Amino acid sequence: MEIGKSNMNLQVSISHRQILTIALPITASIIVPQINFITNNIFLSGLGQQELGVAGITGVYYLIFAVIGQGLNNGLQALISRRAGENRIDQIGSLFFQGIRISLVLALLGILVTWFFAPILFQYALQDQERVDMAVSFLNIRILGLPFLYVYQMRNALLVGTNQSRYLIIGTATEAITNVYFDYGFIYGKLGLPELGFNGAAYASIISEVAGLFVIFFVIQAKGIGKNLSLFQNTKYDWNNIRLILRISFPVILQFAISIISWEFFYILIEHHGARDLAISNTMRNIFGFFGCFTWAFGATANSMVSNVIGQGKQERVTELVKKIMLWSVGFAVFVCTVLNLFPHSFLSVYGQGEDFIAAAIPVMRIVSVALVFMSVSVIWLNAVTGTGNTKVNLYSEIAAIVLYCLYVYTVLEKLQWSIEWGWASEMLYWTTLFIPSFCYMRSGRWKKQKL
Repeated sequence: MEIGKSNMNLQVSISHRQILTIALPITASIIVPQINFITNNIFLSGLGQQELGVAGITGVYYLIFAVIGQGLNNGLQALISRRAGENRIDQIGSLFFQGIRISLVLALLGILVTWFFAPILFQYALQDQERVDMAVSFLNIRILGLPFLYVYQMRNALLVGTNQSRYLIIGTATEAITNVYFDYGFIYGKLGLPELGFNGAAYASIISEVAGLFVIFFVIQAKGIGKNLSLFQNTKYDWNNIRLILRISFPVILQFAISIISWEFFYILIEHHGARDLAISNTMRNIFGFFGCFTWAFGATANSMVSNVIGQGKQERVTELVKKIMLWSVGFAVFVCTVLNLFPHSFLSVYGQGEDFIAAAIPVMRIVSVALVFMSVSVIWLNAVTGTGNTKVNLYSEIAAIVLYCLYVYTVLEKLQWSIEWGWASEMLYWTTLFIPSFCYMRSGRWKKQKL
């Protein structure tokens, strides 16, 4: 049923039911890409530890550009949510279209950087020439999916910002099914498709992103969302909205980018420890990414709801809202931590790398499971700050956290040559450093003067 403009009300209530109504579909939409990534790695693990390890490096590299889009998504989502809270529905369509414009420019830059500078980076950073060649070949293909990913993320900002996150599941389900089919076909030459080996995962990912994007835009039009929000009626350049989106998003883009760049630095240091440690760390990224989806979903919910509630003029209830969201986030994280520590062998055995691999990975996974709990607190307060619109606080917090993180991992992994368990313990230092300034800023009340 189409939503009529006359009775459209996009303001949220401050209740556990509202939180879950927004967060659970977001969780599903975030988990599906993680399932895609894990599926890629499970299929690639059948080619050997070398391929599994390189998949970690290329995955983190692509994630750098993915989170640039996510930073733009977060800023756009905060703005759309604010307009929804203010019931200024006519402004949402213009914000969305300008967001797409910005995202396509960023995607083009990402492609050019990868084609011309990534080979130089990997040649300098990695010690094994075969790994360099595999990584560069893969990324030259994979980066072509960036424009589709970015527009997909802008769609996420629209649906979450207008409290229609339930539609996210349709696009991501399409993406997941498509990815599994083409992963299996292209990597191993099954289902009548050519055998492309390691690069097959790149082609499968691009095809799945295109499919998910096509389906969700069809849903947006079929449900009348495009019409009711005037998404494509005003396609002129709106420099005021472009500047506003960039002002709010740019600090978050920088925050996310330097965060993942530091993670790539971490993986390069791990590569110096050998193929097995690199493969173990890649599986940890799978676990961290998959089970962290619950936290990121509640973080996105905090961003959207905080901005919406401020738009309603209910600033005095923001702290109450953030605490409610944090309760759900921590509860999920503690449950996941418990399950991972009770059944570590079951989760690691799916990669088919043998008992020695599993025995070496279990101590690392225990550290990662605890880090998930730290993250479940920090992400909520960090996204609450994004919802207020003062994203510079996020950037300054990130810079402080990254400096400490990089100093720690370089000392532990490169200078002292300690085991990778100590390297992964850096996650607890990182999330604690992010939490402290975010929490202090929200408690100070200075965000109440911020205008969007």
